[in-house]
Amino acid sequence: MPSVVKINVLTVPAEQREVLERRFASRAGAVEGSDGFEWFELLRPVEGTDQYLVYTRWRSEEDFQNWMNGSMKAAHQDGGEGGERPKPAASGSTLWSFEVVQQASPK
Repeated sequence: MPSVVKINVLTVPAEQREVLERRFASRAGAVEGSDGFEWFELLRPVEGTDQYLVYTRWRSEEDFQNWMNGSMKAAHQDGGEGGERPKPAASGSTLWSFEVVQQASPK
């Protein structure tokens, strides 16, 4: 069964970039222990767009859904100190889904 890739496309205004990256850095390790998790990358736009890409690869769709409905949901509902959720750094979000049909690594 092929791995699945989820790419969350986040529209991030320039003044929110540091906030977004800091929030991801502070969550380091939050997804790595999830069953079926294979890879994560946060991709910063270089030119021509204000969209960050959050790339994750999973063993199966089921593993991704289990993470979405479990630890990811809990992390995003946590208000942090004071109990209030911080304002989102992204002004929009779209989730793309793919199956891995070919891959290569260095020889």
